[in-house]
Amino acid sequence: MPTVDDGPQVLPTGPLPSDAPASDAAGRRASLVAPLVTAGVVAAATVLLAVRDPHVTGSYGGCPLFALTGILCPACGGLRATHDLAHADLAGAWSMNPLWVLAVPLVVALWGRWVARAARGRRVGPAPTWAAWLLLVVVVGFGVARNLPVLAPWLAP
Repeated sequence: MPTVDDGPQVLPTGPLPSDAPASDAAGRRASLVAPLVTAGVVAAATVLLAVRDPHVTGSYGGCPLFALTGILCPACGGLRATHDLAHADLAGAWSMNPLWVLAVPLVVALWGRWVARAARGRRVGPAPTWAAWLLLVVVVGFGVARNLPVLAPWLAP
């Protein structure tokens, strides 16, 4: 006796809604892979910066924007600041890049939120548009301010 074939079963595709829980413990473990790999890569890079001093001229190369234009970009001094933070030298890090010193705790907190949501099987949604604009304004503003001669003693590396 022949059977009726309804065709292949179609399952919904695409990402889960940001508040949808993972279906099981394996799904929660899988969702932890990305934040934990990110932590491992950042930790390895930080150890490398802690061991190989970026204060030594030529150890990591230079800033291409500064080399071509003489303008300090907002990231100039970031490697040196990270090295100093890895050695618990907050004053040294601040003198290299105060924006990065202020950003590190925020980045760590956002990573912690990512891990906590992943551990519960929830996804982290995209940042709101206003946050992206605020970040752009802060970074560009810092880049301009650190190149002003009157502020250079405090903001330039």
